[in-house]
Amino acid sequence: MEAHMKIAIFGTGAVGGYFGIRLAQAGEDVTFIARGRHLQAIQENGLRLESISGDFTVQPAKATDDPARVGPVDLVILGVKAWQIPEAAEAMKPLIGPQTMVLPLENGISAASELEAVLGREHVLGGLCQISALIAAPGVIQHVGIDPIVTFGELDNRPTARVESVRQALAKCQGVTVQVAADIHVALWRKFMFIVAVGGVGAATRQPIGGSRSVPETRRLLQGSLEEVAALARAKDIPLPETAVKETLARIDAIPPNTYASMQNDIMNGRPSELESQVGTVVRLGGEQDVPTPINEFLYAVLLPMEMQARQGKQ
Repeated sequence: MEAHMKIAIFGTGAVGGYFGIRLAQAGEDVTFIARGRHLQAIQENGLRLESISGDFTVQPAKATDDPARVGPVDLVILGVKAWQIPEAAEAMKPLIGPQTMVLPLENGISAASELEAVLGREHVLGGLCQISALIAAPGVIQHVGIDPIVTFGELDNRPTARVESVRQALAKCQGVTVQVAADIHVALWRKFMFIVAVGGVGAATRQPIGGSRSVPETRRLLQGSLEEVAALARAKDIPLPETAVKETLARIDAIPPNTYASMQNDIMNGRPSELESQVGTVVRLGGEQDVPTPINEFLYAVLLPMEMQARQGKQ
């Protein structure tokens, strides 16, 4: 598949938009699935990226709100919010041919299983990314921090030709580091630990990470949250290294002090957030696995009223 891959970006938000723009810039055949004013702006003016690693505008950009008009593609990159995955899986069915791969880049650990349930395991890869980006205006993606990394692999960790074809396509992209995980489940749980702790404590304290990590009382909450998630991973037979909590704390200490997690941003701005798929998932799995999760239960309880208020009349 060295030639052009036919790629659909399902959910052209900050994450999907960034990687879709970079793939289009590298010469791949990319269609952006978007809606509303964002879609209208992309159709009229192209999709613009303002990035610390180089600006680019895809113009004209192929964009639609109707997957049926695109037809089967080689690869779907999924960039919707975690709670939108079941609905997205149904909506993307027209994009799925016999060989189509779906690469979810959501936070959390349940994207692949939710996609499998609707589309079949054979179509689904495991994936995650690191990037700090936002939709600055309709048709404009702003990449504000973190060197973008995509980590992915087969759900059974086999090296396959199709994974290599996606790796090659992403490796051609400016401003993207791509890695095939030795164990995609370990990689997903490592990221899950990090976002649950930083997002949960950040949303509860309403402080950027520099504030939460430097106060001894809230630093203990960060560490305790990490330890609970690590215990859960081991209860689920995920071979997390013993050093995972220590390494994740070191990573938290290395983030620029004024950083806010995406879930925290949503909660603080009164928007629906990924509370359920992050902190809520830890609480639910803790109950299922008989693993105590008191810190995450506390964070979930404190944040739930705000989440419920944000969701009244909003989806």
